[in-house]
This record gives sequence, structure tokens and C-alpha cells, in this order.
Amino acid sequence: ANDDLDLQLVWLNAVEKFGRTVDSHILGEYWLSYIIPNWVEYGMAKANLRTSLLPPLSGYIDNTYGNSCGAFIRSEIWACLAPGHPEIAARNAYEDAIVDHCEEGAWGEVLYAAMQSSAFVENDYRKLIDIGLSYIPEDCDVSKAVRMAVSCYENGVPVPECRIQIHNAFPGTFGIQGIMLKDIDPEGSKGMVNGRPGYDAPENIAFSIAAWLYGENDFEKSLLIANSFGEDTDCICASLCSTLGILLGEDAIPSKWKDPLNDKISTCCIKNTSIGLWIPDTATELAERILRDIPLILDQDHCDIFGAEGLTVTCRENEDLFCESSDAYMHRINSFCKNPGLTVRETTNLSPYVIRKKYPAFYLMIDLNGSINYQVGKTRTISVTVSNDFYWNEQHWVNITAYTKDDVTIESNGDVKLPLNNLSGTCAKTDISFVADNGNQGSIDIMIGVGIIGRHSQGAIKVTLYQEAVNADE
Repeated sequence: ANDDLDLQLVWLNAVEKFGRTVDSHILGEYWLSYIIPNWVEYGMAKANLRTSLLPPLSGYIDNTYGNSCGAFIRSEIWACLAPGHPEIAARNAYEDAIVDHCEEGAWGEVLYAAMQSSAFVENDYRKLIDIGLSYIPEDCDVSKAVRMAVSCYENGVPVPECRIQIHNAFPGTFGIQGIMLKDIDPEGSKGMVNGRPGYDAPENIAFSIAAWLYGENDFEKSLLIANSFGEDTDCICASLCSTLGILLGEDAIPSKWKDPLNDKISTCCIKNTSIGLWIPDTATELAERILRDIPLILDQDHCDIFGAEGLTVTCRENEDLFCESSDAYMHRINSFCKNPGLTVRETTNLSPYVIRKKYPAFYLMIDLNGSINYQVGKTRTISVTVSNDFYWNEQHWVNITAYTKDDVTIESNGDVKLPLNNLSGTCAKTDISFVADNGNQGSIDIMIGVGIIGRHSQGAIKVTLYQEAVNADE
């Protein structure tokens, strides 16, 4: 039994109910209803969700382990549901990750989802690493750590020394959890420094990539090297071997690693006592269900269930596997509504204080501008951005309205009407400023409503902000 597989089985049920509309908000509901554990990042994310902190805030606020390994180990469900479409797999992986992780922890899942999805059509494992890196911020520590792993391999650094170099450049603390500081043996640590709690994704992802390279794409050799790195071997080995399984096929996995499992799936973390989820009993059943569910994620342009040889998936290939450039189209040019809005890399670069939601005719983003707090009597500003859903191929005007209780005074832009073009990169933006007058309530709610003028499409996001404690002499 393994919690990381359990979560993916729950996500599979979410896909079977909601299809390609699955996002972080929907997955958050599954977290609260079906996931039992409350350890570290899991528990903090659920606590945040219960107090109305929406993703990505749920995975970020006071979440010390938000940069840990619990997200990248569950990437393969999104890759297998979107084979040969890393842009879709990576986007869904990001929606998954930001519920309970943030930044490096989320970027790791995006990296692996892109590599694994591409592995269905690309067999150059060095190129797969570059494809994965194209979907995450170039200057993030996951990216830097992966590049260090590649550099160590290319320069012939021995595996034990590679391990020390990566750890000391991006030190985590997974291997010393539960150990008192006085009991850590400096000599036994072989020069490996202590990192900060929960900052485990960069080095462990780099370990898995290093094992892949030093193992030369061989399943067993790579697995043994990955395990020898230590730290979070659960995540290192699982993520690497799931990638190799996609890339090499089942026949490349030696029987001694498969036979003890006997194709069985056992769960330990799923609360399945009410309406119930359909949990597969075997790995074979899981694989067959994923095949049936691919059309729920890929649209008819990419997936044909009546193909000449059965289910047929039209995949991206070669350079199209890399993340699309943010400047693929000139700003405000007529792109014939092909511009999909923010690329995956642009999305992953957004502040964790930006809440996103898609509606039928538009996309809504609310930026809390770096804080979930406010001070009584002081002006507070949040930023609202609305983007056109180019599918409808129409220009609009949009109405943006802020709704509050009587003890919150809107100072500016509480009700605005703005043009919403459908040219490349265009959007409608406004800053809403307000003042909270009551110092006795601890939090305030602001409802941001958006409507397309002349259409029935409406959407709203409730933002909860918390009163910041102020010293008496201020």
C-alpha cells in the first residue's frame, strides 16, 4: 500500500466524473472528502482549504513541506491520460500539485508529467529531460538541480560524489526527519550539510535524474543507483521507474521486480465509506481504465475511439513536445483565436497569491498582491484580470463587481465595465481598493463577480482575507 498511488486512484475517479474540466478546485474537494492522512503538507493543505484558502494558497500558506516530494511522485496519472501531449499532462499536474504543494514541489510534478507524457512518443531520454525543463521556470531550484545532475554525469563525477554535490547545493532534510540534532553524526554524514525542513523536491528530483543518466536508461541499473542516493527513495525510485516503464515497456522490467507484487493494488489512505469510489484491484485493471478514460482528457482532435485499430491518439512530436513560447504570437495580433492564453511555464511562474478559475466564456485571475492579510483602517488592494476564452471567437465587454459586507468600504473600482478583446495577449484588468472598518471580526470576505455583458455567462470567486495583528504602539 502506498499513499502516492492512492491519491492517483482518487484523481482517476475525479477525471471520470469531471473529465477535462478537472482543476485544483475540484481536486481540493476530493482531498477533503476522500484523503485520510493529515501528515505535514497534506494536513496543512486541508486545514487551509477548510478555512476558505483556495488553491494555490492552500498549498502555500504556512506549508513548510510545500516544497517536498509528495507531488512529483504522483505525476504519471496525468501523463498516461494525455500520452504524447505534455502540454496537457503538465497543466493538469500543476492543478494537482498546487492544492497541497507550492513552488519547487509543484514544479517537480510539472517536470515529471511533461517527461512522462513525452516518453510515449520520444525515446531519447536526454531530450526528455530538456522537454520537462521547458515547462518550469528556468531559474527555479528544481531546474538548477536537474542541470547539475546532468553536468555531473557529463563530467564523469562518480555517483557518491554526485550525491554530495547535489545535496550540498540544494540541501533537504528528508533523511533526518525524526532525528534529534544531537544524534546526527557529522562524520557519518560524509560532508552532507543540513538543509531546511521540507525543502526536499530539488535534490530528490535531481537524484532521480542522475540515476537515470548513470543507469544509462536501464531499468534495474537505474533503480539500484536511485535507491543508493538515499533521502526520499520512495519518490526517487517510483518516479524514475514509472518513467522508464512508459519509455521501455513492461517487457523491460525484470520479473524479480514485478512478480512479488502479483499485479495487486492495496490502498491505505482512501476514505471510501460513504458514496464510494471505484478503486481498481489490480495494476492491469488500472491500466485498462486509464485507456478508457483518455478520451475524457483529450478532445476529438487528438483522440479517436473509432480508429481503424481501435483507440487512436494523435500525439505531438519532436519540437512540438516542448513548452510553447510565451511570445509565439505578437502582442495584440489577430491569431485567429489560436492563442491559448498563458503557457504552462507562464502559469507555473505565477505568484502563489494568484487564484485562477475558468468559466465557459472567460478566465478569471485574482491577485492578492503578496498577502492574505489586511489591516483595519488601511487601504488594501487586490488585482483582477479577465481573459477571453478564444473558443467562442468573439469580442466582449465585461462587468467586474466587488461585493462586501457593510463594514468594508470599497474605495475604488468596485463596479467597472471594461472591453474584452480576443486578440493575442489581451485581457481586462482592474485594481479594487477597499478599507475594512471593523477590527473585531478577524477576517473579511469579498466576492468578486464577473459577467460578460450581453451573455448569460457569470462567475464569482470569494476571497477571504485575515486581519493582521498590529502592535499596540503602532
